[in-house]
Amino acid sequence: MIIMVNSDPRNGEEMGAPFFQATVAAAMDYEVEIVCTATSGQLMKKGVAEALRVKAGSDKSVYDFIKDAHDAGVKFYCCSPNLDLFDMTEADLIPECSGIVGGAHVIEEVMENDDVKVLTY
Repeated sequence: MIIMVNSDPRNGEEMGAPFFQATVAAAMDYEVEIVCTATSGQLMKKGVAEALRVKAGSDKSVYDFIKDAHDAGVKFYCCSPNLDLFDMTEADLIPECSGIVGGAHVIEEVMENDDVKVLTY
């Protein structure tokens, strides 16, 4: 399963569903990748997700949701244009990010693997 996250991180309430559903899918033994693209690519930058909350006043940050998903086996990727878009380098990425992928990654997975499902947010 590939989850494409293109939600705006400034809307913290949008961040819970993709990470929670990825965690559940991984706990059900599905292979899950989250690709953060466009504005959500900022979530892969150290410090950004830690400052965001899904619910105002909650102790749990968006980064906590990311760590939960990662601990369940979810692989996170940053879309390559985000590095330039948000003035990031690979060194700026959170440790849970498995790497950088381009747009062809998702297209190739969908077209070449009949078992791949994609959810978008």
